[in-house]
Amino acid sequence: MLMQEWLIPYATTIWMMGLMGIVILVQLIVVDVAGIRVGHVPGAPVTGGHDDFFFRASRAHANTTESIAVFVLAAVFGILHNASPWWLNGGAVVYVAARIAHMLCYYGDVRLARSASFVVAFVALIVMLAAGVLAGVR
Repeated sequence: MLMQEWLIPYATTIWMMGLMGIVILVQLIVVDVAGIRVGHVPGAPVTGGHDDFFFRASRAHANTTESIAVFVLAAVFGILHNASPWWLNGGAVVYVAARIAHMLCYYGDVRLARSASFVVAFVALIVMLAAGVLAGVR
């Protein structure tokens, strides 16, 4: 089935939502495999620190799940308000790229780059929300 015509300008944002579903699934697999390898009991708190890959994988997954709702809400809000596709699609692409970078930096324990990618993703969310708000008040 083809995409509804009014959604075509936002195809990139919609693809980015799907890609984030894949990212979260990959993170879930990584953290589950890492947990199995260290003998983690499901439901028990994840202890340790940044020197432990399982801890970092768990935090990367948790951090993504903390921000994904804002991403989806900003995307849907922008689409329904007929926001500028340039800003909404651009913000979505930047968000996804920054979240992937954040994940990889967390896995590799590259702290400064991880923090920078977090900030970039956060700014992308603000851009997406602003695009929706600006479209809603015109």
